[in-house]
Amino acid sequence: MHRKTLADIALGLEKKEFSSVEITTSFFERIKQLDPDINSFITVTDEQALIKAKLADKQRANNTASPLAGVPIAHKDIFCTEGVKTTCGSKMLDNFLSPYNATVIEKCEAAGLVMLGKTNMDEFAMGSSNETSFYGPVHNPHNLNCVPGGSSGGSAAAVAAGFAPAATGTDTGGSIRQPAAFCGITGLKPTYGRISRWGMIAFASSLDQAGPMTQNAEDAALLMNVMAGFDPKDSTSSDKPTEDYTAKLNVSLKGKKIGLPRQFFSQGLDPAIEQSVRDALTVYEKLGATLVDIELPNADLATPAYYVIAPAECSSNLSRFDGVRFGHRCENPANLADLYSRSRGEGFGDEVKRRILVGTYVLSAGFYDAYYLQAQKARRLIKNDYLNAFEQVDFIAGPTAPSTAFSLNNEIEDPVAMYLNDIYTIAVNLAGLPALSIPCGIASKLPVGLQLIGNYFSEADLLNAGHQFQQNTDWHTQLLAQSVR
Repeated sequence: MHRKTLADIALGLEKKEFSSVEITTSFFERIKQLDPDINSFITVTDEQALIKAKLADKQRANNTASPLAGVPIAHKDIFCTEGVKTTCGSKMLDNFLSPYNATVIEKCEAAGLVMLGKTNMDEFAMGSSNETSFYGPVHNPHNLNCVPGGSSGGSAAAVAAGFAPAATGTDTGGSIRQPAAFCGITGLKPTYGRISRWGMIAFASSLDQAGPMTQNAEDAALLMNVMAGFDPKDSTSSDKPTEDYTAKLNVSLKGKKIGLPRQFFSQGLDPAIEQSVRDALTVYEKLGATLVDIELPNADLATPAYYVIAPAECSSNLSRFDGVRFGHRCENPANLADLYSRSRGEGFGDEVKRRILVGTYVLSAGFYDAYYLQAQKARRLIKNDYLNAFEQVDFIAGPTAPSTAFSLNNEIEDPVAMYLNDIYTIAVNLAGLPALSIPCGIASKLPVGLQLIGNYFSEADLLNAGHQFQQNTDWHTQLLAQSVR
């Protein structure tokens, strides 16, 4: 039961092969048995889930159910969920019960999806290993001594371990795609503004984007049909009409052009990963696509630009956590200044403090022009590179990460090494583009991810490309089968 996809479960419910209560209960039993070793969930919502599952079963009995009614899902603990603890992986919000639902949660509930719980994550989505969480690190289901990637590591691990058929994640610089690659699942970062950010606790507002994390591209398309769309409550939400993201899944790739940037296959890439990616690209050639060498001349600017812009926005967004209105408050403050400093000092972890300090510095008088303004200029150059590339090709391909999942505690004390894990993903966020990571091989007994980048609002085309690859390979099922039993 635990390896059934979203599509499998929806079909099984429709055919009455099992009930929502039965499938939901089976996932909870597996979570209870195996998650203590993986730590993918912060909160398990079994009572609420079984109520929703019973309701879905009644709707199906009355033929009033929506297509995904009764299908279980897990949510990253960054989405505000009414009446449920919403922590963002931080001590700062350990006592926060959200009074409302994020739009993503609302849309999933309206579709009848059954929430199993809230998944673990790097604190305030800041990290690439899921080791900065106040609730402890998440372990990779393929090797418990390795990280699952971050910041959506809990969601990736939950799907890979068979604790949920699918999960939501968020991606600020690769936080859906990199953990998807490390855990051997499919992860889609949509175009900026395609999915509402309302009720999603902000890290860097011009970069954050929610998206689906699933076993395959077909399931990601099903979730996009639920999650995507304009939201008047989100000023950055796009009003461009959505489409049926499953409609193009079986379209031929014949004639499509896939760009291969030289900068994605340079020094620093594990040779075994490069081989897996190039082997995957030969599959696309057999499917009728043409490979084209391209240049992204400003690719080297992405990492320094990102680590100026993202901390600057983080510094601004996290200023609201001051111990006054909500969140952690220190004991017996001597005065207001003491309340602020001790509440923030006790509530935030080291990585969050580091980024707040960097962000405050680059926004300060005398340094704004030298750092933040320059980073924004570099951001525009990076965007222009991609726009120029998409005049020549339909997709851009490369590795999702430069290595496979690394060992726990291996890079947590070296922030620069940690930041470089996102070297192939962060430019996508700076440009606001959509990108998909799909499993494409094994190196050092761990999953390898292939990243496909598309032009704006080309999610359906990306999912088509991912689905066609998965119809002709078995990495997406093979890797799930070899994760924790």
